[in-house]
Amino acid sequence: MKNTRFENKVAFITGAGAGFGRAFAAALASEGAAIVIADIDPAAGERAAKELEASGHQALAISCDVADEHQIQAAVDGGIARFGGIDILINNAGKHLTKYNQPFGLLGMDEVRVLFDVNVMGVIAGTLACQPSMAARGGGSVLNISSIAGHMASTPYGVSKLAVKGLTIALARELSGSNIRVNAIAPGLIATENAVGDLPDELFDQFINQNQLVHRRGEMSDIVSAMLYLCSDEASFITGETLSVSGGFPLQL
Repeated sequence: MKNTRFENKVAFITGAGAGFGRAFAAALASEGAAIVIADIDPAAGERAAKELEASGHQALAISCDVADEHQIQAAVDGGIARFGGIDILINNAGKHLTKYNQPFGLLGMDEVRVLFDVNVMGVIAGTLACQPSMAARGGGSVLNISSIAGHMASTPYGVSKLAVKGLTIALARELSGSNIRVNAIAPGLIATENAVGDLPDELFDQFINQNQLVHRRGEMSDIVSAMLYLCSDEASFITGETLSVSGGFPLQL
């Protein structure tokens, strides 16, 4: 029997033209959700939307830079106009990879601002833009994408993802009165196209063997499965939490 956990739901996903966001969109659509793809790359967003429509799903691509709260609001308004409201928000868009995993002094203030405008301010702006529609529909689910780098917080990227973890708690408290749950996933080293292209195979394998308790590469499906659970009613008693999906690294009390 086809799973329809998200039938009649509308999901707004930032950065959904590629990577995690694209996989999230496909998984939610396959279980009945209409999808708003908000991506800074209009061509990537349109490709992802057309793929979903070709499979019989409802999808809308909207160009959106999450660092600009006005663009986010316009994208959310466009999604509401098309599908009637927003039930699920995934704050997925983010700056990452090796460039942002260097000292603040080497990265420089201009790039630090870009990083935090996207990874931190974008989460706030997206959540606040979706809140009224979610509240009007009786509640909703917000999922932020953090990282295990936030547990170490030794680089600009890590600090930005630590901030996402803190925002998840703060926004869960703030939006609880509207019956909106806010959670996060902290992926470990996942074999995405970008990660595989950014790290040599020997470093990838070294990290797995020396750090993880589960000695295999993390796959996109591991993150998608966690997303589907946290966004569904099966997780209706969970809010303010960050779930590490990282093969057992790092373990914390």
